[in-house]
Amino acid sequence: MIDLGFVRAGHAIFTVQNATGTHYTYRVRAKDFGDGTGTKHFVELLTGPDNTSSYTYLGMLTSPALDTMTGKPPHVILTKKSRMPATALPVRVFDWALRTLAQQQAVPDGYAIRHAGRCGRCGRMLTVPESLDRGIGPECAAMMGV
Repeated sequence: MIDLGFVRAGHAIFTVQNATGTHYTYRVRAKDFGDGTGTKHFVELLTGPDNTSSYTYLGMLTSPALDTMTGKPPHVILTKKSRMPATALPVRVFDWALRTLAQQQAVPDGYAIRHAGRCGRCGRMLTVPESLDRGIGPECAAMMGV
């Protein structure tokens, strides 16, 4: 399982899966604007077929200083440009995953929080749970008869 250090590393992509197989893939990118305000982390949700570009902006990740000040676990802060409300399931799942990682809790049976891997054949990013487990994407698996 990943940790908060991975999420805040700057180029994190991870998938959260529940016991029924429903999953969401998130990308958290860091940017330092050089204005003295520190590094900002932008949270996006994979919403289309292209694992590298089909992401929709969700919001910003709270900073470690804010977490310490409020005593709250890290979470996503929605902004004017956020494309989903706080009540949307993908937003709630992201926050659940962060709480789980922050409190270093065990993930319930049937649930998983996985980093995005790469296909062992072609090198494309893997985000679907079955492909992550297998280490080979669906197209390559079909070509190989796996």
